[in-house]
Amino acid sequence: MESSDENESVITVTEPQTWTLIVSSVVMMLGVITLVSTLFVRVIRAEIGGVRAQFDGVRAGFDGISAQFDGIGAQFDGISAQFDGVRAEIGGLRAEMSAMNSRIDGLDRDVQALVKHTFGLDRG
Repeated sequence: MESSDENESVITVTEPQTWTLIVSSVVMMLGVITLVSTLFVRVIRAEIGGVRAQFDGVRAGFDGISAQFDGIGAQFDGISAQFDGVRAEIGGLRAEMSAMNSRIDGLDRDVQALVKHTFGLDRG
């Protein structure tokens, strides 16, 4: 077998060609890594933006609920004011009833004095 016949189809690579292939392969790999990392960062930023938008939506929902609770709180304050008015009216009625009891007690004494004076009885 002749070794020259077998080697004729194989390209011989010189040293500068080898370094050119190595450098171009490294540059291509770095380019692919740069491209992938750039796309990855863009995707992450877009997803974070979507999450922020969802949080803003949730926050707006909570703000609406908070406003509803504020409205309910105002209604309870109104009801509390109405109860305070009712309490004041009940206090007034108690004062009037106390005055009425005093009058009735005075009338009772007068009636007892009249009965004693008229009939000479001692109702004690």
